[in-house]
Amino acid sequence: MGGNRFSMSDLTDAGCCGCFGFLRKQHRSVMPFRGSSAAFSSDYLLPHNPEDVDRSFYNGENPDDDPHDSESGSQQSVKRSEEIILARIQNGLICRDVPVKETRKLTISKDENGNKMINEYVRQYKIGSGSYGKVVLYRNTKDGKLYAIKVYHRSYLSRIRVGGSETALGDVLREISIMKLLDHPNIVNLIEVIDDPNTDNIYMVLEYVEGKSVCEGCGPPGGIGESTSRRYLRDIVAGLMYLHAHNIIHRDIKPDNLLVTSSGMVKICDFSVSQVFEDDNDVLRRSPGTPVFSAPECYLGSTHHGIGADVWAVGVTLYCMILGQYPFVGENWEDTYEKIVNNPLYLPDDINPQLKDLLEGLLWKDPEQRIKLRAVAEHPWVVQEEGPIPEYECWCRRDKSSAAAAAAATTTSSDQQSLS
Repeated sequence: MGGNRFSMSDLTDAGCCGCFGFLRKQHRSVMPFRGSSAAFSSDYLLPHNPEDVDRSFYNGENPDDDPHDSESGSQQSVKRSEEIILARIQNGLICRDVPVKETRKLTISKDENGNKMINEYVRQYKIGSGSYGKVVLYRNTKDGKLYAIKVYHRSYLSRIRVGGSETALGDVLREISIMKLLDHPNIVNLIEVIDDPNTDNIYMVLEYVEGKSVCEGCGPPGGIGESTSRRYLRDIVAGLMYLHAHNIIHRDIKPDNLLVTSSGMVKICDFSVSQVFEDDNDVLRRSPGTPVFSAPECYLGSTHHGIGADVWAVGVTLYCMILGQYPFVGENWEDTYEKIVNNPLYLPDDINPQLKDLLEGLLWKDPEQRIKLRAVAEHPWVVQEEGPIPEYECWCRRDKSSAAAAAAATTTSSDQQSLS
């Protein structure tokens, strides 16, 4: 496949607990994969630590730009996201039937066996760690279920700069705010936020997905097969269409953030770099996602459209699932960027023609010509026997539809009375 092409199993395991968005950024260049795990990570392409490089570096943005400038400030974009989220809450545009539980009191104790407890949750074991914090598995004593709890230290997050004057704490608070709005079968559910103002810790209690990532089992000489890849892709597209319909850009779609449940359903997780936009204005400046999954336009100008970049990342993910390797990867992150922007897409001669057409559409370098998610949902390779991917009728849309129907009925009734 050419001297510059690496399989997923040839890449280093960068110590990523990507299932929950925590990354150890330790290596700059490709190293041979020495572990036995089938879960692969591309985070070797990122800088060493989040403290070392402003995230806005990835699309050429100047980290010294005035954070209050309307054209360049990530500070203002965060404030804008908060304003949009607040407006949605005030207008009842929340998909959740059951709101996220918000707990302002933290009690740390031990159970009868000496296991640490956080409120009613009993610690089982740590399942991940990284630059921002750790993820621990807990069991709830009230319902007996397992939950994955992200643990953050507010003081530590406040010291990590991720863009202009924005800190990692802003990313975490935005992630929480976004997840409070969402309710979809293909998105990991946020159950509770424990944020005691008298302590330094913030806890995100999340649905625990006891499974794997969508690319687990990939590797030479191929991926996980067309049938499984199609099933996973349908779930990914369904969840992402829901996000885009609610003006939310994920910004870090990749196998590590796509978890497979024991029943085979895919759930999108990790909204730590996600953004909310208003109307059709999905223009972004920063590109903080994983470089090997980033679209060409993220490196070609100061701005790009978030929806198109998400679609590209879906294409890279599908490519990985089908072929067991990345479509564009180099010796280091600069070389990878160059290949993403300039190299043609390689596809085997014997690939399914419908699948080839879909991959070419997803990985079209010009974002204006790139296939849209609705077209993916209706693509012949995706449809097969199951039909097009349906749009999800969420709670807030049902409420809006009911309100619109009621308003229309009232108008019709008034018009009839006027005529009589």
